[in-house]
Amino acid sequence: MGRIVSIGECMGELSETDMPGTLNMSFAGDTLNTAFYLRHSLGPDWEIDYVSAVGNDGLSDRLLDFLISQGIGTTHVRRLADKTIGLYYITLKDGERSFTYWRNDSAAKRLASDPAALARALDGADVAYWSGITLAILPNQDRLALIEALSHFAGRGGTVVFDPNLRPRLWDNPDTMRGWIHRAAAVSDLCLPSFEDEATWFGDSDPAATARRYQAEGARRVIVKNGADDITVAVNNSGLFKFPTPPVERVVDTTAAGDSFNAGYLAAELDGAALADAVAAGAELAGRVIGARGALVAEAVRRP
Repeated sequence: MGRIVSIGECMGELSETDMPGTLNMSFAGDTLNTAFYLRHSLGPDWEIDYVSAVGNDGLSDRLLDFLISQGIGTTHVRRLADKTIGLYYITLKDGERSFTYWRNDSAAKRLASDPAALARALDGADVAYWSGITLAILPNQDRLALIEALSHFAGRGGTVVFDPNLRPRLWDNPDTMRGWIHRAAAVSDLCLPSFEDEATWFGDSDPAATARRYQAEGARRVIVKNGADDITVAVNNSGLFKFPTPPVERVVDTTAAGDSFNAGYLAAELDGAALADAVAAGAELAGRVIGARGALVAEAVRRP
C-alpha cells in the first residue's frame, strides 16, 4: 500500500470534433495526465491524490467531479472563491499539437500559497510528483515554498519525482527558467527530462549530457526520453544505460506522450519491476496513448 501526490495545474481542454463547428470539453494538464495513468495502472492498494487549487464555480465543480470519477483524491485541492481553472484550445497537424491558452486567472497559480496546506498534502505520502510547469505558474515566493516543502518531504524519506517539462513561454526569460529548474532538480530523487527540450534550452549535446547534468544538480536517477530514439538512464554511480523505444503502429496525437511514459515507468517500478522492464512499460504505454486522440486515454492502459 502507498500514496502518491501529484502537484500541479489541471485545465479545461477544448478540442475539435469530427463535426465542423463543434468542440469537445475535457480536462488535462501534465501532472494530472500522469496521475490519471498512475491511477489506471496501479492497483487499489495505491492512493493517488491531486494537489492543486480551483475556484468555486461550475467549471471547477465539474473538474472535481471528473477527478473523483477517475479515483483521484481531491482532499488537497484548495477552493478559492475569486478564481477559476485555466482553459486551453488544442489543434492538431500530422499528430503534433499546438495550444491557445486562457490561464491568467488560474486558481492553480496559488496552489502553494498556503504552506500549512501543502505540508498536510505531503504528510504520509510515499511519492511526490511535480513538473517544471507546476513551478513555472507560481510566483517566486510560492516556488520557494514548494521547493522547501519537497525538500523536507525528501528529508523524511519521501521520493520526489520531477519532469522538467520546459515551457519557456511560461517564464519571464530562459535564464530564469534554467535557474529554477536547477533548484528543482536539487530536491528530486528522479528526474524525467525530454532530450529535445533540454538540447534546445540547456545546449546538451546528447542524452548522456542531459543525464549527467541532472545528476550533477543533485538527482540520483535520471531517465532521458528522446521521442522514438533510445531512452537513456543514469542510476546513482552505476553509469549510463540505453534502452530501445518499441516501434509505434501509428501516431494520432502526441499529447501526454511524456506524461504517460512517466506514469507507466513509475507504476512498474512501484510494482517491483526491474529497470529495463519499467522503462519498457513506460514506453509501451506512451506508444498506445499517442495512437489515440486526447491526453487521457483509459483504453491505452492494459492491466493484467
